[in-house]
Amino acid sequence: MLDSRAERRRRNAVVIHVDLSMFAARADEPETGAAAPGFQLRDQHGRMHALSDYLGRWVVVYFYPRDDTPGCTAEACAFRDDISRLKQMQVVLLGISLDSVDSHRKFADRHGLPFPLLADPRGKVAAAYGALWSLGPIRFARRHSFIIDPEGRVARIYRSVRPGGHSDAVIRDLVTLGAGRESGEGSSSK
Repeated sequence: MLDSRAERRRRNAVVIHVDLSMFAARADEPETGAAAPGFQLRDQHGRMHALSDYLGRWVVVYFYPRDDTPGCTAEACAFRDDISRLKQMQVVLLGISLDSVDSHRKFADRHGLPFPLLADPRGKVAAAYGALWSLGPIRFARRHSFIIDPEGRVARIYRSVRPGGHSDAVIRDLVTLGAGRESGEGSSSK
């Protein structure tokens, strides 16, 4: 009886450790006010995008799990529908997942997505932003988003993202942060 009780405790301890490690924040994740981790990734057209290319502009980086899944499609289409507001505010929108360039091309074409979808197949960028979920061979980007200011610093972090309404929340926060003031935007909300 003692051995089976000890064995149960050991198994429970492993489960608790796995659960905590999947959800715990890592010390190296970017925080508000910190420099955003740099990256260079290819988009759905094979073009290279580096975060440093966008210094001087507001940038929204949103991580999502998989192309063509219901939640990811809803989120991408909401950003698509709001792209004119983001462009008026001179905001760059970049979607990132672990899917391939080819998968991104098909996803963007299927849903008319007019913004770059960046391929991070090794998950290095997702990991740098604390957005990589990994359990053995199963890996994907968590649904996290970041607003990066024109100086390249993290201005807002969204770790609990729901696809519905997320684009609206990001736009409201961009207005609050002052994005688009130079273009005459930023004083009104949707």
